[in-house]
Amino acid sequence: MEKGLLEKTGKSLAEWKKIVKATSLEKHGEIMKYLKSEHGLTHGFANFVTLKYREADAGSHDATDLVNAQYSKGKEVLFPIYEKLKAAISAFGDDIEFVPKKANVSVRRKKQFALIQPSTKTRMDLGLKIKGKDPAGRLETSGPFGSMCTHRVKLSEAGEVDGELLAWLKEAYEMAG
Repeated sequence: MEKGLLEKTGKSLAEWKKIVKATSLEKHGEIMKYLKSEHGLTHGFANFVTLKYREADAGSHDATDLVNAQYSKGKEVLFPIYEKLKAAISAFGDDIEFVPKKANVSVRRKKQFALIQPSTKTRMDLGLKIKGKDPAGRLETSGPFGSMCTHRVKLSEAGEVDGELLAWLKEAYEMAG
């Protein structure tokens, strides 16, 4: 994206960041609107510049630091759940990618199939993308994940990463292939 930005706009990312900084805009949507309306950037380039300016993209941060930050400030108790989920998911195949962001970790194969998010100090939300599956029991509708996931499972302890949950994860993994 960065190379394309320079080629298509004639300005480097550093130059675009200076332009945004001069506006005093802070919110993502405001910056996007400004770049598109005042400078004619496409949605994709405006989003890229905005994410980089606000350092809101995963590429602007070290992956380990992002995960450590998610499980700080009282959420440390949830880290064993994350570790157990990551180990179990990794066993599905060598084509899995864990992509930490500021608030969650996206789990992908060819497509995203799960999202791991420490939502409160006592609850982790596991988002799953399993099209065509009816919610039942602890497999709820997507909740806070919107269209990124079709279902959610609330977890509060590592013991809840059980056979039933792993079957749902495996189903989501297989659909993402």
